[in-house]
Amino acid sequence: MLPTKGYAAHNDHDPLVPFTFSRRDPGPHDVLIEILYCGVCHSDLHQIRNEWHETIYPIVPGHEIVGRVVRTGNAVTQFKTGDLAGVGVFVDSCRQCENCKQGLEQYCEQGMIATYNSWEKDGKHYTFGGYSNQIVVDEHYVLHVPENLDLKGVAPMLCAGITTYSPLRYLEVGEHTRVAIVGLGGLGHMGLKWAVSFGAEVTLISSSPHKEADARRLGAHHFLFSGDEQAMKKHKAHFDVILNTISAPHDYNRYLQLLRLNGVMAVVGLPPAPQQVEVFNLTNFRRSIMGSMIGGIRETQEMLDFAAEKQITADVELIAMQDINAALDRLARNDVKYRFVIDMSTLQ
Repeated sequence: MLPTKGYAAHNDHDPLVPFTFSRRDPGPHDVLIEILYCGVCHSDLHQIRNEWHETIYPIVPGHEIVGRVVRTGNAVTQFKTGDLAGVGVFVDSCRQCENCKQGLEQYCEQGMIATYNSWEKDGKHYTFGGYSNQIVVDEHYVLHVPENLDLKGVAPMLCAGITTYSPLRYLEVGEHTRVAIVGLGGLGHMGLKWAVSFGAEVTLISSSPHKEADARRLGAHHFLFSGDEQAMKKHKAHFDVILNTISAPHDYNRYLQLLRLNGVMAVVGLPPAPQQVEVFNLTNFRRSIMGSMIGGIRETQEMLDFAAEKQITADVELIAMQDINAALDRLARNDVKYRFVIDMSTLQ
Protein backbone atom coordinates (compact mmCIF):
# COMPACT_ATOMS: atom_id res chain seq x y z
CA MET A 1 0.00 0.00 0.00
CA LEU A 2 1.12 3.57 -0.73
CA PRO A 3 0.93 6.15 2.08
CA THR A 4 -0.82 9.20 0.60
CA LYS A 5 -1.36 12.75 1.81
CA GLY A 6 -4.51 14.72 1.09
CA TYR A 7 -7.26 16.92 2.44
CA ALA A 8 -10.59 15.47 3.54
CA ALA A 9 -14.01 16.46 4.82
CA HIS A 10 -15.17 14.38 7.79
CA ASN A 11 -18.74 15.72 7.89
CA ASP A 12 -20.98 18.16 6.03
CA HIS A 13 -20.09 21.31 7.97
CA ASP A 14 -16.51 21.32 9.28
CA PRO A 15 -13.57 22.54 7.15
CA LEU A 16 -11.43 20.15 5.14
CA VAL A 17 -8.31 19.11 7.05
CA PRO A 18 -5.08 17.22 6.30
CA PHE A 19 -5.72 13.49 5.94
CA THR A 20 -3.39 10.52 5.48
CA PHE A 21 -4.65 7.36 3.77
CA SER A 22 -3.40 4.48 1.63
CA ARG A 23 -3.57 3.93 -2.12
CA ARG A 24 -3.27 0.45 -3.57
CA ASP A 25 0.03 -0.58 -5.09
CA PRO A 26 -0.13 -0.36 -8.90
CA GLY A 27 -1.36 -3.59 -10.46
CA PRO A 28 -0.33 -4.86 -13.90
CA HIS A 29 -2.57 -2.40 -15.77
CA ASP A 30 -2.27 0.56 -13.37
CA VAL A 31 -0.32 3.78 -13.51
CA LEU A 32 0.80 5.75 -10.47
CA ILE A 33 0.42 9.48 -11.07
CA GLU A 34 2.05 12.25 -9.07
CA ILE A 35 -0.66 14.92 -8.96
CA LEU A 36 0.51 18.36 -10.03
CA TYR A 37 -2.81 20.22 -10.24
CA CYS A 38 -6.38 19.49 -9.27
CA GLY A 39 -9.40 21.60 -10.17
CA VAL A 40 -12.10 22.51 -7.68
CA CYS A 41 -15.48 21.61 -9.17
CA HIS A 42 -18.86 22.82 -7.93
CA SER A 43 -19.82 19.16 -7.55
CA ASP A 44 -16.98 18.88 -4.99
CA LEU A 45 -18.88 21.43 -2.92
CA HIS A 46 -22.16 19.52 -3.34
CA GLN A 47 -20.48 16.31 -2.22
CA ILE A 48 -18.58 17.87 0.69
CA ARG A 49 -21.83 19.35 2.02
CA ASN A 50 -23.80 16.18 1.23
CA GLU A 51 -26.30 18.19 -0.83
CA TRP A 52 -26.95 15.13 -3.02
CA HIS A 53 -27.47 12.95 0.07
CA GLU A 54 -24.95 10.32 -1.00
CA THR A 55 -21.66 11.34 0.62
CA ILE A 56 -19.66 8.78 2.60
CA TYR A 57 -17.20 10.38 5.00
CA PRO A 58 -14.31 10.91 5.14
CA ILE A 59 -14.27 12.22 1.58
CA VAL A 60 -11.21 13.35 -0.38
CA PRO A 61 -12.69 15.32 -3.32
CA GLY A 62 -11.16 16.15 -6.68
CA HIS A 63 -11.82 14.79 -10.17
CA GLU A 64 -10.00 17.29 -12.38
CA ILE A 65 -6.52 15.82 -12.07
CA VAL A 66 -3.36 16.54 -14.04
CA GLY A 67 -0.07 14.96 -13.14
CA ARG A 68 2.93 12.95 -14.26
CA VAL A 69 3.30 9.19 -14.42
CA VAL A 70 5.89 7.97 -11.90
CA ARG A 71 5.32 4.20 -12.08
CA THR A 72 3.56 1.75 -14.38
CA GLY A 73 2.38 -1.83 -14.04
CA ASN A 74 4.16 -4.50 -16.08
CA ALA A 75 1.24 -4.84 -18.52
CA VAL A 76 0.78 -1.11 -19.20
CA THR A 77 1.19 -0.25 -22.89
CA GLN A 78 -0.26 3.26 -23.26
CA PHE A 79 1.89 5.20 -20.76
CA LYS A 80 5.48 5.34 -19.59
CA THR A 81 7.21 6.98 -16.68
CA GLY A 82 7.42 10.75 -17.20
CA ASP A 83 4.29 11.08 -19.34
CA LEU A 84 1.80 13.81 -18.55
CA ALA A 85 -1.53 12.27 -17.60
CA GLY A 86 -5.05 13.31 -16.66
CA VAL A 87 -7.83 11.71 -14.66
CA GLY A 88 -11.40 12.92 -14.83
CA VAL A 89 -14.69 12.12 -13.14
CA PHE A 90 -14.47 8.30 -13.22
CA VAL A 91 -11.77 5.68 -12.86
CA ASP A 92 -13.55 2.49 -13.94
CA SER A 93 -16.74 1.02 -15.40
CA CYS A 94 -18.10 -2.42 -16.19
CA ARG A 95 -16.46 -2.42 -19.67
CA GLN A 96 -19.01 -4.99 -20.91
CA CYS A 97 -22.30 -3.13 -21.42
CA GLU A 98 -23.26 -1.60 -24.77
CA ASN A 99 -22.56 1.92 -23.53
CA CYS A 100 -19.06 1.05 -22.36
CA LYS A 101 -18.33 -0.75 -25.64
CA GLN A 102 -19.33 2.44 -27.50
CA GLY A 103 -16.87 4.51 -25.48
CA LEU A 104 -19.66 6.02 -23.39
CA GLU A 105 -18.37 4.80 -20.05
CA GLN A 106 -20.00 7.73 -18.25
CA TYR A 107 -23.34 6.03 -18.99
CA CYS A 108 -22.22 2.56 -17.88
CA GLU A 109 -25.30 0.44 -17.23
CA GLN A 110 -23.71 -0.92 -14.06
CA GLY A 111 -22.71 2.55 -12.96
CA MET A 112 -19.34 4.19 -13.48
CA ILE A 113 -16.82 4.11 -10.62
CA ALA A 114 -16.36 7.74 -9.62
CA THR A 115 -12.92 9.12 -8.90
CA TYR A 116 -14.01 9.82 -5.33
CA ASN A 117 -16.93 8.96 -3.02
CA SER A 118 -17.49 5.67 -4.82
CA TRP A 119 -16.96 1.97 -4.16
CA GLU A 120 -14.65 0.12 -6.50
CA LYS A 121 -16.00 -2.95 -8.28
CA ASP A 122 -14.79 -5.30 -5.56
CA GLY A 123 -17.08 -3.50 -3.12
CA LYS A 124 -14.27 -3.34 -0.57
CA HIS A 125 -12.27 -0.27 -1.51
CA TYR A 126 -13.49 3.31 -1.45
CA THR A 127 -12.20 5.89 -3.92
CA PHE A 128 -10.41 9.02 -2.80
CA GLY A 129 -9.88 11.90 -5.22
CA GLY A 130 -7.35 14.43 -6.37
CA TYR A 131 -7.01 16.69 -3.34
CA SER A 132 -3.97 14.50 -2.69
CA ASN A 133 -0.39 13.99 -3.79
CA GLN A 134 -0.84 10.81 -5.87
CA ILE A 135 -3.40 8.48 -7.40
CA VAL A 136 -3.41 4.96 -8.90
CA VAL A 137 -5.68 4.39 -11.92
CA ASP A 138 -6.10 1.71 -14.59
CA GLU A 139 -4.43 2.97 -17.77
CA HIS A 140 -7.67 2.64 -19.76
CA TYR A 141 -9.21 5.45 -17.70
CA VAL A 142 -6.24 7.81 -17.91
CA LEU A 143 -5.89 10.60 -20.49
CA HIS A 144 -2.81 11.76 -22.37
CA VAL A 145 -2.28 15.45 -21.64
CA PRO A 146 -0.68 17.41 -24.53
CA GLU A 147 2.68 18.94 -23.61
CA ASN A 148 1.91 22.28 -25.27
CA LEU A 149 -0.96 23.23 -22.95
CA ASP A 150 -0.83 25.15 -19.67
CA LEU A 151 -1.26 22.32 -17.17
CA LYS A 152 -3.13 24.30 -14.53
CA GLY A 153 -5.61 25.36 -17.21
CA VAL A 154 -6.03 21.76 -18.39
CA ALA A 155 -7.19 20.41 -15.02
CA PRO A 156 -10.75 21.87 -15.14
CA MET A 157 -11.19 20.60 -18.68
CA LEU A 158 -11.40 17.06 -17.32
CA CYS A 159 -14.83 17.92 -15.91
CA ALA A 160 -16.00 21.41 -16.87
CA GLY A 161 -14.36 21.14 -20.28
CA ILE A 162 -15.75 17.78 -21.33
CA THR A 163 -19.13 18.46 -19.70
CA THR A 164 -19.66 21.32 -22.16
CA TYR A 165 -17.72 19.92 -25.13
CA SER A 166 -19.72 16.68 -25.28
CA PRO A 167 -23.28 18.03 -25.75
CA LEU A 168 -22.13 20.68 -28.24
CA ARG A 169 -20.43 18.00 -30.32
CA TYR A 170 -23.43 15.66 -29.98
CA LEU A 171 -25.71 18.43 -31.26
CA GLU A 172 -23.30 19.08 -34.15
CA VAL A 173 -22.81 22.74 -33.30
CA GLY A 174 -20.90 24.53 -36.02
CA GLU A 175 -21.19 27.26 -38.62
CA HIS A 176 -24.71 28.62 -39.09
CA THR A 177 -25.70 27.44 -35.59
CA ARG A 178 -27.11 30.03 -33.20
CA VAL A 179 -25.99 29.03 -29.73
CA ALA A 180 -26.80 30.56 -26.35
CA ILE A 181 -24.70 29.77 -23.29
CA VAL A 182 -26.67 30.40 -20.10
CA GLY A 183 -24.40 31.31 -17.20
CA LEU A 184 -20.80 32.47 -17.19
CA GLY A 185 -19.08 30.33 -14.58
CA GLY A 186 -16.80 27.32 -14.60
CA LEU A 187 -18.99 25.46 -17.07
CA GLY A 188 -20.28 28.45 -19.00
CA HIS A 189 -16.90 29.96 -19.84
CA MET A 190 -15.75 26.63 -21.30
CA GLY A 191 -18.99 26.17 -23.25
CA LEU A 192 -18.50 29.66 -24.64
CA LYS A 193 -14.96 28.90 -25.76
CA TRP A 194 -15.97 25.63 -27.42
CA ALA A 195 -18.99 27.05 -29.24
CA VAL A 196 -16.93 29.93 -30.64
CA SER A 197 -14.15 27.56 -31.71
CA PHE A 198 -16.71 25.39 -33.56
CA GLY A 199 -17.72 28.41 -35.66
CA ALA A 200 -21.15 29.07 -34.15
CA GLU A 201 -22.79 32.45 -33.59
CA VAL A 202 -22.67 32.63 -29.81
CA THR A 203 -24.69 34.63 -27.29
CA LEU A 204 -23.89 34.62 -23.59
CA ILE A 205 -26.99 34.94 -21.40
CA SER A 206 -26.43 36.08 -17.82
CA SER A 207 -28.36 37.51 -14.90
CA SER A 208 -25.31 39.70 -14.16
CA PRO A 209 -24.95 42.60 -16.63
CA HIS A 210 -21.40 43.27 -15.44
CA LYS A 211 -20.31 39.98 -17.04
CA GLU A 212 -20.72 41.35 -20.55
CA ALA A 213 -17.13 42.56 -20.81
CA ASP A 214 -15.73 39.16 -19.84
CA ALA A 215 -18.16 37.35 -22.13
CA ARG A 216 -16.94 39.38 -25.08
CA ARG A 217 -13.30 38.92 -24.03
CA LEU A 218 -13.87 35.18 -24.10
CA GLY A 219 -15.29 35.38 -27.62
CA ALA A 220 -19.06 35.91 -27.32
CA HIS A 221 -20.56 37.65 -30.33
CA HIS A 222 -23.56 38.88 -28.35
CA PHE A 223 -24.60 39.37 -24.72
CA LEU A 224 -28.14 39.06 -23.38
CA PHE A 225 -29.03 40.25 -19.89
CA SER A 226 -31.75 37.89 -18.68
CA GLY A 227 -33.21 40.59 -16.45
CA ASP A 228 -34.07 42.71 -19.49
CA GLU A 229 -37.57 41.48 -20.33
CA GLN A 230 -37.78 43.36 -23.61
CA ALA A 231 -34.49 41.92 -24.80
CA MET A 232 -35.60 38.42 -23.79
CA LYS A 233 -38.85 38.83 -25.75
CA LYS A 234 -36.90 39.91 -28.83
CA HIS A 235 -34.96 36.64 -28.66
CA LYS A 236 -37.96 34.32 -28.53
CA ALA A 237 -37.65 31.49 -31.04
CA HIS A 238 -34.14 32.65 -31.90
CA PHE A 239 -31.61 29.96 -30.93
CA ASP A 240 -30.90 26.50 -32.32
CA VAL A 241 -29.10 25.30 -29.20
CA ILE A 242 -29.05 26.52 -25.62
CA LEU A 243 -26.42 25.18 -23.24
CA ASN A 244 -27.80 25.67 -19.74
CA THR A 245 -24.98 25.63 -17.17
CA ILE A 246 -26.86 27.08 -14.17
CA SER A 247 -26.59 24.95 -11.02
CA ALA A 248 -28.94 27.07 -8.87
CA PRO A 249 -32.76 26.71 -8.96
CA HIS A 250 -34.18 28.75 -11.84
CA ASP A 251 -37.00 28.86 -14.38
CA TYR A 252 -36.22 26.60 -17.34
CA ASN A 253 -39.26 27.90 -19.19
CA ARG A 254 -37.79 31.36 -19.76
CA TYR A 255 -35.00 29.79 -21.75
CA LEU A 256 -37.03 27.16 -23.57
CA GLN A 257 -39.06 29.98 -25.12
CA LEU A 258 -35.89 31.25 -26.78
CA LEU A 259 -35.52 28.11 -28.92
CA ARG A 260 -36.41 27.98 -32.60
CA LEU A 261 -38.21 25.13 -34.39
CA ASN A 262 -36.54 21.84 -33.37
CA GLY A 263 -34.30 23.72 -30.95
CA VAL A 264 -32.66 21.86 -28.07
CA MET A 265 -31.75 23.02 -24.59
CA ALA A 266 -28.89 20.89 -23.23
CA VAL A 267 -28.82 20.93 -19.45
CA VAL A 268 -25.44 20.44 -17.76
CA GLY A 269 -25.97 22.48 -14.59
CA LEU A 270 -27.21 20.46 -11.61
CA PRO A 271 -29.73 22.33 -9.45
CA PRO A 272 -30.21 20.68 -6.04
CA ALA A 273 -34.02 20.52 -6.36
CA PRO A 274 -36.44 19.36 -9.11
CA GLN A 275 -37.29 21.98 -11.73
CA GLN A 276 -40.68 22.40 -13.45
CA VAL A 277 -41.17 22.57 -17.19
CA GLU A 278 -44.35 23.80 -18.89
CA VAL A 279 -45.15 21.19 -21.55
CA PHE A 280 -46.43 23.80 -24.03
CA ASN A 281 -42.92 25.25 -24.14
CA LEU A 282 -41.84 21.91 -25.60
CA THR A 283 -44.74 21.21 -27.94
CA ASN A 284 -44.55 24.74 -29.36
CA PHE A 285 -41.90 24.67 -32.08
CA ARG A 286 -41.16 20.98 -31.33
CA ARG A 287 -38.51 21.93 -28.81
CA SER A 288 -36.51 19.46 -26.75
CA ILE A 289 -34.70 19.45 -23.45
CA MET A 290 -31.85 17.01 -22.94
CA GLY A 291 -29.33 16.24 -20.27
CA SER A 292 -25.68 15.41 -20.76
CA MET A 293 -23.03 14.11 -18.38
CA ILE A 294 -19.28 14.57 -18.95
CA GLY A 295 -17.92 12.36 -21.75
CA GLY A 296 -16.31 8.99 -22.31
CA ILE A 297 -12.56 8.39 -22.37
CA ARG A 298 -12.36 8.49 -26.16
CA GLU A 299 -14.27 11.76 -26.44
CA THR A 300 -12.33 13.35 -23.57
CA GLN A 301 -9.07 12.52 -25.34
CA GLU A 302 -10.52 14.00 -28.52
CA MET A 303 -11.32 17.18 -26.57
CA LEU A 304 -7.77 17.44 -25.20
CA ASP A 305 -6.28 16.97 -28.66
CA PHE A 306 -8.64 19.60 -30.09
CA ALA A 307 -7.71 21.96 -27.25
CA ALA A 308 -4.03 21.49 -28.03
CA GLU A 309 -4.69 22.34 -31.68
CA LYS A 310 -6.72 25.46 -30.84
CA GLN A 311 -4.77 26.43 -27.69
CA ILE A 312 -7.88 26.35 -25.48
CA THR A 313 -7.67 25.95 -21.70
CA ALA A 314 -9.75 27.06 -18.73
CA ASP A 315 -9.36 30.45 -17.06
CA VAL A 316 -8.24 29.65 -13.52
CA GLU A 317 -7.25 31.03 -10.15
CA LEU A 318 -4.36 29.03 -8.72
CA ILE A 319 -4.53 28.37 -4.98
CA ALA A 320 -2.48 26.61 -2.33
CA MET A 321 -3.90 23.47 -0.75
CA GLN A 322 -4.12 25.29 2.57
CA ASP A 323 -6.53 27.81 1.02
CA ILE A 324 -9.10 25.23 -0.05
CA ASN A 325 -11.72 26.11 2.58
CA ALA A 326 -11.65 29.81 1.69
CA ALA A 327 -11.89 28.83 -1.99
CA LEU A 328 -14.93 26.63 -1.33
CA ASP A 329 -16.62 29.51 0.51
CA ARG A 330 -15.95 31.76 -2.47
CA LEU A 331 -17.17 29.08 -4.87
CA ALA A 332 -20.46 28.91 -2.96
CA ARG A 333 -20.83 32.65 -3.67
CA ASN A 334 -19.84 32.20 -7.35
CA ASP A 335 -16.81 34.36 -6.64
CA VAL A 336 -14.26 32.80 -8.97
CA LYS A 337 -13.00 33.45 -12.51
CA TYR A 338 -13.63 30.81 -13.56
CA ARG A 339 -12.23 27.77 -11.82
CA PHE A 340 -10.07 27.28 -8.76
CA VAL A 341 -7.11 24.97 -9.30
CA ILE A 342 -4.99 23.62 -6.47
CA ASP A 343 -1.21 23.67 -6.87
CA MET A 344 -0.45 20.31 -5.29
CA SER A 345 3.19 21.21 -4.68
CA THR A 346 1.82 23.21 -1.74
CA LEU A 347 0.49 20.07 -0.03
CA GLN A 348 2.66 19.49 3.02
